[in-house]
Amino acid sequence: MPSVRYPVRMDDDVSLPQAARTHTYQTKGARRRRQALVAILGAALTVVAVALVWGAAPGAKTAEPLRSLVNSSSGAPGGDAAGAQGLPAGPDRLLVYEPHGLKLDTSPTGATVRLRLLDGTLAWEGPTPVSIEAPGGPVVLEVTHDACNPLTTRLTLDRERDLKLYLDPAGLLHRSIGRFTTGSNPKQVAFTPDNREIWTSLLGGSGVQVFDAVTLEKLADIDLGDHGSVEVIFTRDGATAFASQMESASVFEIDATTRTVRRQLKTEGVWTKIIALSPDERTLYAANWSSDDVSEIDLLTGTVRRRLPTVRTPRGLYVTADGSSLYVAGFENGDIAHIDLTTGESTTLISTGGAMRHLVSDGHLLYADDMALDKVYVVDLSTDEVRELANTDEKPNTIDLSPDGRVLYVSNRGENGASYYQPGPEWGSVLVIDTATGKVLDAIIGGNQCTGLDVSPDGRTLAFSDFLDNRVRLYAIPDYETLAAGGGGRAVAHLADIPK
Repeated sequence: MPSVRYPVRMDDDVSLPQAARTHTYQTKGARRRRQALVAILGAALTVVAVALVWGAAPGAKTAEPLRSLVNSSSGAPGGDAAGAQGLPAGPDRLLVYEPHGLKLDTSPTGATVRLRLLDGTLAWEGPTPVSIEAPGGPVVLEVTHDACNPLTTRLTLDRERDLKLYLDPAGLLHRSIGRFTTGSNPKQVAFTPDNREIWTSLLGGSGVQVFDAVTLEKLADIDLGDHGSVEVIFTRDGATAFASQMESASVFEIDATTRTVRRQLKTEGVWTKIIALSPDERTLYAANWSSDDVSEIDLLTGTVRRRLPTVRTPRGLYVTADGSSLYVAGFENGDIAHIDLTTGESTTLISTGGAMRHLVSDGHLLYADDMALDKVYVVDLSTDEVRELANTDEKPNTIDLSPDGRVLYVSNRGENGASYYQPGPEWGSVLVIDTATGKVLDAIIGGNQCTGLDVSPDGRTLAFSDFLDNRVRLYAIPDYETLAAGGGGRAVAHLADIPK
């Protein structure tokens, strides 16, 4: 088989966060030198290609073996140049890639994989699991399964690879792009403001874990002593993180660059959970679950200015953009309260008799989920009028908005087991709700107790945790137009997948 040249740009594919970074190959320089070089290498590789033998899985169709050749530009980075044999990298050079081992499985297994070169040549075809010797260099993987959306992804085989691809059920509009294992009971996940890291609070661990949002590699463990953490938030510049801890009724201020604790702020309340910063980031508010109040902490001095009495078992918090008001979700009776921060007076806007859990706002509308009634409510911040927006799956937990405010994401834990810390009869889920209509635009099935959830600041990635599985899942978020035109995605179909 004749040699193959790739004058293309290889872009990272988010469905393979472990894949090599971006590499650029361009054809440049003197035509005579290039043509002479191609002729010499072509003759040599014609002989070598005949002798190459690939390993093949049972039932696989194997194309004629070959090495891959690509044109290299000056300064082509890392993986590709390092994986090439026969010529040094540089202008007017052809890089010759040796074959590399490829192990590949899918979830669900039994998918059909087609491995193609960039010119469309079929190099290998067969079912998963796959264990073959594949042509090196940039390739395209086409993966199909009868019950799943097709997946096409590109990667550079510059070394041996052992990959797991998670296929999405047919009709899902979001696309799975990765999963990673965490410490015990990931309660919340939070992207850093620059989208580069994911911080995970561990309720059953000893603090916070930090992961690279692209490679999903664990970067750090931040030890907070004898107990775990509940929630993590960041300052706008990403330089400082705050993590709450129930048992010690305190908040840890963390240097986000060095990942070291600067100080521990006592709330003087009991069982501290949700935290929120004032717009000027000089004040920290902390909801104290068991003392039925909110601590107002001066971040200059690190001391509590006052404790604001409010509804029973306060949890979710939201500070208005002008810093004049604080909204509180009350879990005990399904309350939403409005605290005037000038007077400290708390006014209850609604009591559903359920269990309000989390609050999130676009600055004009405030959204709240009721974990007992399986509903989402919306508050008009200009009038404090409350209305019901949508029904959810069983036991909604964390909610978050897309950056444009048009989509609300809701994690749903599912029915409990014998206790909060035991798997129940249902899988968790994430609902994707249109904030204008309350219509469910798509639905994702998760693992045991989907709990923590965050939308990346750039709006491109959704992360959520399977609390009892010690796992975080990532999905690529389609644009609103795709969601709106998607016929509800798996809004209806997912219901059949919730029971175990």
